[in-house]
Amino acid sequence: MTIRSTSYTSVDNIFLISITGQNQPGVVASITTIMARYAPQILDVAQSVIHDTIHWCMLLCLDDRALLDTLEDHCQQCDLAFYPQQLSTAEAEHWLSEQVSRRFILTLISPAVTAEQISAVSNMSMRHGFSIEHIATLGGPRYQRNGHLSCLEFTLAGSTTHYRALQAELRELTTELNADIALQSLTAYRSNRRLIVFDMDSTLIEAEVIDLLAQAHGVGPRVAAITEQAMRGELDFNQSLTQRLAMLKGLDESALAEIALQLPLMAGAERLIKTLKSFGYRTAIISGGFTYFARHLQTMLGIDHAYANELEIVAGQLTGRVLGTVVDGQRKAELLRQIAAAEGVSLAQVIAVGDGANDLPMLSIAGLGIAFRAKPLVQREAPQAISTLGLDSILYLLGCNESEFDE
Repeated sequence: MTIRSTSYTSVDNIFLISITGQNQPGVVASITTIMARYAPQILDVAQSVIHDTIHWCMLLCLDDRALLDTLEDHCQQCDLAFYPQQLSTAEAEHWLSEQVSRRFILTLISPAVTAEQISAVSNMSMRHGFSIEHIATLGGPRYQRNGHLSCLEFTLAGSTTHYRALQAELRELTTELNADIALQSLTAYRSNRRLIVFDMDSTLIEAEVIDLLAQAHGVGPRVAAITEQAMRGELDFNQSLTQRLAMLKGLDESALAEIALQLPLMAGAERLIKTLKSFGYRTAIISGGFTYFARHLQTMLGIDHAYANELEIVAGQLTGRVLGTVVDGQRKAELLRQIAAAEGVSLAQVIAVGDGANDLPMLSIAGLGIAFRAKPLVQREAPQAISTLGLDSILYLLGCNESEFDE
C-alpha cells in the first residue's frame, strides 16, 4: 500500500530510505516508533514481503538528519540493510511532478506466467511512457494445482493520452504470448462494481442452445453455420435468428427439457457467481437465446434477473417464431440499463460479459465490458478481453487475490 502527500517544505531535504532484511514481527513498528520521535514529513511509503524478506521504502522530507543515524544504528542491531539516499533537486522535483500522473492497472493472466510475458508488457509500458509502481501476485503457486503463477497485477503511472495506444498494442500481444492482458484506469469504481450481466450461450454455458435444438431436429449443420456467421458479426442478428428459428419448426417441446438438463456450464462460472454474490453483487442473464434455458440457469445458479427470447409453442411443437420483442444487441443494452436502474446502480458499477457481436452494445456501456472467449471482431471492439482461463478469471480484473475466490 502507498500513502501519498504532494505538500512538502523543501526539495533540498528529501531522502529516499530503503530497508531490507529478514521479516519478523515488530520490524515496521520499531522503525516507525523511531520516526515518530523526529516527526519527518512523509511523502511516500511502500512495503512488500517476499519469501520472508521485507522491503521497506520511505520518501521523507527531513528537518533533522539525526533520524538517519538513529535508523542506521537500529538496522545494524536488527541485522537489516539500510540504504539512505538524498535526492537531488531535479530528482525531487521530478518525483513531485509525477504525483499528478494517472494510475492504471495492467492485469496479466496466463496458464503459466513467464519471464518473457513480464518482459514484453514491461517494455511495452515503458515505450509508451508508463512507469511501473507496483507488481502484485493475484494467482500463484499457493492456489494453483500446477504450481504456476496465473496472474500478476501491475500498477502503472502515466498519461491518459497514451492509454489507448498502449491498450491496443497490449491486445495485439495476447496471441503471441498466450496470455490475456487487460489495462484499466484505476478509479474508485474498480472495487465498487455491484451488478454483473452475462450473455448465456458460449459465455455462461459452453454451447449455443439453438445449435443443440437444431441437432435434436436434424438440421444441426445448417443452423450452426448461420450461428457462426452471426457471432462473427457477418449477419444481422435478427435476420439470422429468423432464418435459424424457421428450421426448428415442428420440434417437439419435450426436447427443451432434455437439453436444459445437459447444458455444460462454462469453466469457472459457478465459482465466479458464488464469489460475487458473497461480495453483494446482483446478477443477470441477458441473452439472445431463449427464456426456457435462461430461467433454468437462473434457478440453478441463483441469478437475480433473466431476459431472453420467448419461443412460441403451439400444440406441443415449436412454431419457428418467437413472441414479443427480439433480444438483439440494442435490446441487450436497453435491458442492461433497465436492470441497473432497478437495482439502483450506475452503469459505471456494471460488469457485462459476452462473446458475440450482438453483445458489443451492452459491453460498450458497462463500466467494465469483457469479451469472453470471443470472436476476433468482438475481441478488438470490446473494452477488455479474456480467453485463456475460465470465467472466474474475471475476478482478477477486480483485483481479487485467488485466496478470496469462493470454493
